[in-house]
Amino acid sequence: MNELAQFCKELKKKIRIKEKDPNKPVSFWSEKDILNGKIVDTFVIIFRTKGCSWALNSGCTMCGYFNDSMLESVSDQNILSQFEMAMNSYSNQKFIKIFTSGSFLDDKEISLKIRKKILERFFETAEKISIESRPEYITDKKLSEISKITKDKTFEIGIGLETASDEIRERNLNKGFTFNEYKKAAALLKKYNFKLKTYVLIKPPFLTEKESIVDAISTVEKIKTITDIISFNPTNVQKNTLVEYLWKRKQYRPPWLFSIVEILIESKKIAGNMQIKCDISGGGSFRGPYNCKGCDRKYLNAIADFSLNQDVKIFNGLTCECKENWLDLLDIEDLSYGSIIDI
Repeated sequence: MNELAQFCKELKKKIRIKEKDPNKPVSFWSEKDILNGKIVDTFVIIFRTKGCSWALNSGCTMCGYFNDSMLESVSDQNILSQFEMAMNSYSNQKFIKIFTSGSFLDDKEISLKIRKKILERFFETAEKISIESRPEYITDKKLSEISKITKDKTFEIGIGLETASDEIRERNLNKGFTFNEYKKAAALLKKYNFKLKTYVLIKPPFLTEKESIVDAISTVEKIKTITDIISFNPTNVQKNTLVEYLWKRKQYRPPWLFSIVEILIESKKIAGNMQIKCDISGGGSFRGPYNCKGCDRKYLNAIADFSLNQDVKIFNGLTCECKENWLDLLDIEDLSYGSIIDI
C-alpha cells in the first residue's frame, strides 16, 4: 500500500461511528433529469450498504460517502426493508437512479439475488435504470444476467473515472484502477447495448485551478467516443477525507464556479450532441464550489439549467466583479504548488 492509500486508510480510523438503522435507506427523493431527450421526473434511492469495498480498503482522497455506510455487513433482509420503504414513495417514475455509496454490482454490498429483485421490480414500470459501479465489478457474467431482466429497456452504469490521466488518478485520487480498465468495462457495456455514464471530477487535490480546468477538458476529449453521458462532479469537502485534511489546513479550495462554466462550455464544443451534466454538492458554501455571495446563486442556477437543457447560451451575460479575482488567480497560481485559498 502506497503512502497516499495508507494516509486515506488512517483517516478512517478517526471516524466516530454513529448508529445507523440498516433497515432504512440513506435517502430517496424525486428530481428532474433527461430521458429520451425530454425532462422527466426521476426517482432516486441511496441504499445503506456495508460500504464501498475500495473505501474500506483505503479509499479515494475526495470521497466521504463511506460516512453514510454501515461499515459492517448488511443482510439481504435489511436491503429489502430499505427497498420497501423507498417504494412507498415511488410514483412510477420512468427513470430510476440507484446508488449505494459504492458499487451496485459489488456482491459484498448487494447480493445477486437482491440485485435481481430490485431491477425486476423497477423495470415493471421504468424505462431506464441507472446504477454505479467500479470497473472491476463490471463482468460479462453479471451483465449477461442483467440483460435477461432489462430486455428492451435502457440500463446505464456510471463509472467514476474522474480523469483520463492515470497519473492524477493514482497520485492525486487513489482510485485504484487504470484508464485501460475503464475502457475494458466500457467495451463490455457496449457488447450488451448498455449505456455508460462517466463521472469526471473537477479539481482533484494537488492540482491548481488552471490545471484542473485543463485536465477536465482533456478528459472529455479522450472519452467522447467511449461514453454516452459525461457527468461532471466538482469536488466538495467531505468529512474524513484527504481533501478535508488539506482544506482545514488552508491547502485546498473547492473549484470556482467560473471554472465549472468554462469547462462546460468547452466540453460542449468537443462532445457536441452528447449529454453533459454537472451535479454540484455544497454549492455556494466554503465546502463546495463557490465564487462570491453576490453571484453564487445565479451561477448555480445556470449550471443546473444547462444540465437539463444542454444550451450553453444559458451562460451568456453571466458576470460578476469577483471574476477578476478568478482571472488573477489563474495568472499567479503557477508560482504555487496546488490550490490557492482565498485571501
